[in-house]
Amino acid sequence: MYIESVKLNNFRSYENKEVTFKEGLNIIVGKNAVGKTNLLESIYCCGIGKSPRTNKYKEMIKWGNDIAYIKVVLRKNKTSHTIEFSIDNQDKKRISIDGIPLVKLGDIIGLLNIVFFSPDEMKLIKESPQERRRFADISLSQQNKKYFYSLSKYNNILSQRNKLLKEHRDVKALPEMLYGWDVQLAEHGAYIIQKRYEFVDKIQVFAKKMHSELTDNLEELELEYESRVEYGEYSKMKEDFFQRLRGDFEKDLNLSYTSFGAHRDDIGIKINGIDARKFGSQGQQRSVALSLKLAEIYLFESEVGEKPVLLLDDVLSELDPSRRKKLMELSSGLQTLITCTDFDMDIAHNRIIIEKDERV
Repeated sequence: MYIESVKLNNFRSYENKEVTFKEGLNIIVGKNAVGKTNLLESIYCCGIGKSPRTNKYKEMIKWGNDIAYIKVVLRKNKTSHTIEFSIDNQDKKRISIDGIPLVKLGDIIGLLNIVFFSPDEMKLIKESPQERRRFADISLSQQNKKYFYSLSKYNNILSQRNKLLKEHRDVKALPEMLYGWDVQLAEHGAYIIQKRYEFVDKIQVFAKKMHSELTDNLEELELEYESRVEYGEYSKMKEDFFQRLRGDFEKDLNLSYTSFGAHRDDIGIKINGIDARKFGSQGQQRSVALSLKLAEIYLFESEVGEKPVLLLDDVLSELDPSRRKKLMELSSGLQTLITCTDFDMDIAHNRIIIEKDERV
């Protein structure tokens, strides 16, 4: 899989821009604030269906315009595909694949598989469990559309349950009112937790190897999915989920929200037996985040039969020369798009220069 070209109209800093890429290493060079990150963001939108930087689509429209447009042409399994993504100043989006409009956002998931890494991804390790769940959810959704739809349904049901807890807390029949929602939440929650357990077990195999290579075998990385529901057969997990949910009713009633479930789980990360989330140095956390992103590449290949496109936004400046060299070695064999202000490594690449006049 690789991207052949990207065309932008009134997207962020770009009025009209078309960029062509090659299959291997593509270096996007330019000074700060000229739009390099915007280019990667546009690709991310066409792979995931949303921006990695904002939840407000209209923020991506170039100032003074009403509509922004992205067109990505990619080649997958020797077949060319076109993804078109447009947004307007009312925060509405339209997506089409090969000229056919999509009814559901989830239909875009899985065509253009991407792994995105930027300095902001450091929060994957050091910040809240939400960031680690998000990492697993985005990767799993690209590999498995059923997971994406189950996660969407889970979040909608959770929202309805929380609304009932908040607005009908004084209603005696509230436990009966929640019953149907609890059955559905357990159904989707157990599936999500089961798949996350499997995801962590699988990605750990690759992540341990990546981290060992990045740290010259000085550090051992361990991952563990942390949940109150133990891994097992789906039917048992669903029943366990349901019983715990019902058992926490009084607690949830006092809090006015659902305190248990897939939305509360975490991924444990240890380096040489020590919790990297709390006690890892900045350098260690950076290496772990990079190891996870690289591991995701090989997991994609294992699960879907091909490697994704790797997007690296201003990552090289965060790494020492040794890690930069290893990153280049580990990311060989797939299309890689890297933004940077300068690139002087002696490696064959396609250079794309972003000029000053493309700045807002």
